[in-house]
Amino acid sequence: MHLGIDIGGTKTDAVVVDADGTLRGRRTLPSGRGADAVVAAALDAAWGASAAAGAAPSDLTVGIGTPGAICDGVVSHALNLDVERLDLAGGFAAAFGVRPAVDNDVNVAALGAYTLLGGTGSMGYLNLGTGLAAGLVLDGRLWRGARGAAGEIGQICIDPNGPVGTDGLPGGLETYASGSGLMLQWGVEGSTGADVVAAAAAGDPRAVEIRDRAFYGLATAVRILVVTLDVDEVVVAGGMTKWGDELFDGASRILEGWAATSPFLRSLNLSSRMRPLNLEVPVAAIGAAMLGGGRG
Repeated sequence: MHLGIDIGGTKTDAVVVDADGTLRGRRTLPSGRGADAVVAAALDAAWGASAAAGAAPSDLTVGIGTPGAICDGVVSHALNLDVERLDLAGGFAAAFGVRPAVDNDVNVAALGAYTLLGGTGSMGYLNLGTGLAAGLVLDGRLWRGARGAAGEIGQICIDPNGPVGTDGLPGGLETYASGSGLMLQWGVEGSTGADVVAAAAAGDPRAVEIRDRAFYGLATAVRILVVTLDVDEVVVAGGMTKWGDELFDGASRILEGWAATSPFLRSLNLSSRMRPLNLEVPVAAIGAAMLGGGRG
C-alpha cells in the first residue's frame, strides 16, 4: 500500500491507498508553521492514516506533496508554511522509518488527477487557487523541467500594460486568474475572490473588469498549455473553480472567439480540451501516494 501526504497552507491530509488508488485510511490535521511543526504535523497525519488502514510503516511506500521548491527531499521558500529551508524527507524518515518521495504540491495533484481520471496520453493540470500554476503529465510521467520550474505559467506576462502583481511586474497570468490576483486588483482589505465575483454579479463596473480578466486569464492559460505541449486535455482545479459554470463559460467564449478568427486555433479545439476536475476525493494526497509508489 501507499501513504500519501498533502501538506497545505492550512491542513495536512494523509491517505493510505492500494495500488489502484482506492482509499484505505485517512487522517487530516491542521498544518504546522515552521520547519519542526510542519514535520510533526506530517508525522501525526501519517501515523493516523496508517492506523486507520491497519498498516505498519514497513508495509508502505510514502510520498509527500508540499508548497515550495523541492530538491532531493529538501523544501525551500515555502512561505505559506513559514519555511525557508527544510530537509523534509530526512526529518520524516528519521521518525517514520521510511524515506518519502517529495514533490511540489501541484505536481502531486496533477499525478492524482491523472490516475483517478484513468489517464492516458498527456494532461495539463491547471490549479487556480491562491496562486496559478500547472502540473504536467506527459505520456504518464510528470514533467518537471531542467530545474523543476515546468508549469510555472503564472509568471508569464500576458499584458505589459496590465495590473501589477505581487512580484512588481505587470500583466502576470497569476494576477489575472488566481484568488490572490483578484484580491490584489480589488484592493479592499479583508476581501476574498468571492467578494469580487459577487460585486461583479451586482454590476459593479470595476469588479466586472476584474471578472472579465479572470475569464481571459483562464482562456490564455489553456491556450498556452495546448500550443506549447499539445496536451490531450487541460483539467482545471483549485478554489477558483467553486465559481462554477460562469468561469468556464466565460473562458469558453474567449476561446471560441479566437477560434472564429484563427484557422489554426480552430483546428486545436481549445474549448473542448478544457474541463473542470469534478472529483470529490483528496486528489493531491492520492497523487502523493502514487508518487511514493513509483509513478510520476
